[in-house]
Amino acid sequence: MTAQDLLATIEDHALERVPDAQRKSWIKLSWNTAGLVTTLVMLFFGALVCFVAGVRIAVLAGLSSFVIGSLLGWALARVAYVTGCSNTLITRRHGLGVRGSALASLIFGFLIIGFLAVENALLYRGFLFFFGLEDVWSSRLFIYGGLTIAWIALTTFGFDLVTRFSSLMVLSFVAVMAWVLYVIVARSGQSLGTMFSFGTQLPAAALAEMGIESARDKYVFALNILLGPACALALNTADFGRYGRSTADVAAAATIGIGVQSLLMMLAGGVLVFAAAPSMVEYYLDAGGMTQAQAHRQVLQSPDSIAATFMVFGGALGFLLMLVAQGKAQVLNTYSSSLCLSNLFDALSGWRPGRFAFVVLANVIAIGLLYGHLLEFVEAWIRLLGVLLSSLAGVIIADYYLVAPRLAAIPARADEPVNWAGVLAIVVAVIGARVLVKPWQPVEALTALATVAVVYPLLRLTVLRPPLAPPLTVGSQALTEKETR
Repeated sequence: MTAQDLLATIEDHALERVPDAQRKSWIKLSWNTAGLVTTLVMLFFGALVCFVAGVRIAVLAGLSSFVIGSLLGWALARVAYVTGCSNTLITRRHGLGVRGSALASLIFGFLIIGFLAVENALLYRGFLFFFGLEDVWSSRLFIYGGLTIAWIALTTFGFDLVTRFSSLMVLSFVAVMAWVLYVIVARSGQSLGTMFSFGTQLPAAALAEMGIESARDKYVFALNILLGPACALALNTADFGRYGRSTADVAAAATIGIGVQSLLMMLAGGVLVFAAAPSMVEYYLDAGGMTQAQAHRQVLQSPDSIAATFMVFGGALGFLLMLVAQGKAQVLNTYSSSLCLSNLFDALSGWRPGRFAFVVLANVIAIGLLYGHLLEFVEAWIRLLGVLLSSLAGVIIADYYLVAPRLAAIPARADEPVNWAGVLAIVVAVIGARVLVKPWQPVEALTALATVAVVYPLLRLTVLRPPLAPPLTVGSQALTEKETR
């Protein structure tokens, strides 16, 4: 491989369309979409919704999340395949404009770099727990430094290396998790029927504090939690789907990833914590010196409780499970973060130091986001992101399928610096979903999607139509090819 080839591999078409000759099958794409969601954080979300809602309601919410997320994924699959670009780069042409696409980078970057930080914190606590280390600066420097170097090294050389690593880690994760789950379930003494049908595990007082009083409230809570990652994965699919050789390949990868997240990982998390809870309470009472109430809370306190469960039951195998689950996700998060930051700085200033610089920067930002209680805020954080990401996805879809065909006849359509119709639609959707409509329609992501589906076409086709001017020279010219494949 020549130096020029190596540089091209590292750059990985970050600010341009992926050539047709380099497109991949759905199998290779699916290693990445499945790799993003087979993590301990997703097991935590699954356990949380099962304990709050009970298995039956959680499964209903999971099916709803799967359907909604898959519909978004299928709609975005066509856009990703045709444009061949990452999700934030797509918004230059579809939804936000060249400079306006920086908003997409900020929204998606908040998600993906946030996950990079959360997963780092989870791994760090796992290292402390397994090796009995103190939370001191030397531990932080050694562990966080080593993890960061690993993510940078494994992400630098582009899509092919990321996919190979993800495929190996997904297979390892499935094998080790199956064994550890078998050990936990066998030791619990519970029947399979009980573990797959248990009801709400939280006391009524705790549910009341969360504003949950009915079966409908439980369903809404579970759906809001599950829809955030589903919407994220639908958008994230574009980062890998730009390598898809057909719309069907990209759609298949999205569907597999969302199905694993909304159904398989949700159920696995619920069964895991339910089966392990009595033993983990005893462990926290004996080894942790906690009170009965503290021990019960610790079982489902935050994602690191899942890591502790695997290590208590699986020992070294449980520690290995944590590493492979989080390691592949971190490489995939770093990869998407580098694409997101590449678009952000190019859109705002035209600065293009190369994708490797943003691989490093993403990890530096993630380290900077770390603070003492990061993992405890993950539930509220993912609900907010569900609204932001569904709004962003809705604008892309509305522009591509509804607006762009109606504007195709406009001569010399300009690539605007900012598509204000898209920006305003996202702002209105977020405010409506989080504040105005929430008392009557509490599934926030659905409100956001419905809002942008109405507001964006209305604005774009009337008062905020695109200007009739020559294309700007600011930013990438990656999206100027014909989209009539």
